[in-house]
Amino acid sequence: MTNLQGAVVLVVGATGGLGSRIADQLESNGAVVARSSRSAGHDLREPSVIREVLETTHTQHGRLDGLVVASGVVAFGAASELETTTVDELFAVNTTSAIQLIAQSQSYLAASAQDGREPFVVTLSGVVAETPVAGLAAYSASKAGLAAFVVAAAREYRRSGIRILDARPGHTGTTLSEHPIAGTAPRFGAALDPDQVAARIVTAIVDGEKDLPSTAF
Repeated sequence: MTNLQGAVVLVVGATGGLGSRIADQLESNGAVVARSSRSAGHDLREPSVIREVLETTHTQHGRLDGLVVASGVVAFGAASELETTTVDELFAVNTTSAIQLIAQSQSYLAASAQDGREPFVVTLSGVVAETPVAGLAAYSASKAGLAAFVVAAAREYRRSGIRILDARPGHTGTTLSEHPIAGTAPRFGAALDPDQVAARIVTAIVDGEKDLPSTAF
């Protein structure tokens, strides 16, 4: 069990459909939430900004007990029609910046573990990391890359007392698909309730779960 009461958690992508809900529910469970987003001027594609966000959180609150990476962009369209800039942005936001966040947070989270807390990292690779989707080839690849990194990194971070949890919910009823960086969203089936998805993720954090496959939602 992880006690969220007073835990300092940085939520990246905190203005997004899932990020905002996870942040709110963490606060409802007693956590102190630091919120980061591009709308707040935090372009986490820049390593220096990642360092600044982590250091600012640590300076303001004295420690860092959790990291939730809920930032992301999506693009639609045939694989043969993908623009290079689209692929670059998908991987920069969904994969590279997330990996850098996890890597640079390690020392802060390890210090939390040494103080007797139970630090954690949560990523949201989504169902496309398990089952890549036609029309979402590059997006699927960017999320699968993040999921693969998490599987390997989780084994390393465990030695420092840090738990990494990847969540892979199916299509969720947020507005992400309404604001793609390229293409137009296809017609999806019934969407998962984002409040319920966020609640399931927070429950997994509290209960000490180590993986949330699509079947968990």
